Amino acid sequence: MRTYTELPQSKRQRAEAYVKELRSFYGHLVIYLLFVPVFVILNILGSDFPWALFPIIGWGIGVLSHASETFGWNPFFSKDWESRKIQEFMDNELNR
Repeated sequence: MRTYTELPQSKRQRAEAYVKELRSFYGHLVIYLLFVPVFVILNILGSDFPWALFPIIGWGIGVLSHASETFGWNPFFSKDWESRKIQEFMDNELNR
């Protein structure tokens, strides 16, 4: 059984980079989850207008974007989509 230190350098670097991305995402998520109640409490104490929704929704979109990048989710341009497009372009080039 190979240990972590015995992995080829490129695999180790990719693993370390991914763990760094995960750590960054989870830090972002925790900070977001800590600030949502702060925004809500400040909104309740200070105003009748629900202004807290704007930073919560905006920051939430940022967190979702970060998750998409970290976990490789892309509903619009997935790896399958890329493969199909590459094949389509290659087929078109062969027919010319």
